[in-house]
Amino acid sequence: MAVGGPAPHDAAGASGDSPEPVGSAPAIRPFLLTAGRVSGGGTALPIPIETQVVSTSAGLSVLHTLTFEHRDIIAACRQPQSAAELAAQLRLHLNVVRVLAEDLCAAGHLAIHRPNARAAQDLSVLRRVIDGLRAVPDSRGTLRDSG
Repeated sequence: MAVGGPAPHDAAGASGDSPEPVGSAPAIRPFLLTAGRVSGGGTALPIPIETQVVSTSAGLSVLHTLTFEHRDIIAACRQPQSAAELAAQLRLHLNVVRVLAEDLCAAGHLAIHRPNARAAQDLSVLRRVIDGLRAVPDSRGTLRDSG
């Protein structure tokens, strides 16, 4: 490509059959971060998205020795948060966070608090959540329809 010419994916120079991809790809592919592993390792269910994760005192004490995503997870989990929140905050794929969280838990650096499966399936809990959401007024101060 000539210096100063349009990039193959620029609108002005796009020919439609450009061999280069449009947009930027992540620097590291998710399967490289997890070495191809999946959450649960085939023996257990993956960590549910609502699972709360929090750094342990041991994890915080070795924070400076951890690298990259491991360090970021421990640092972000000073306060408990869900696996989904953590993935969004760190801009990592949820399954990557699940695998790395399991690794950090096995090393004693992270505590994982899975939700009570019976409570999650209890219809009275779901009804209270729905009723609570309906009780929150919208931006105009109007309550949602209860029916």
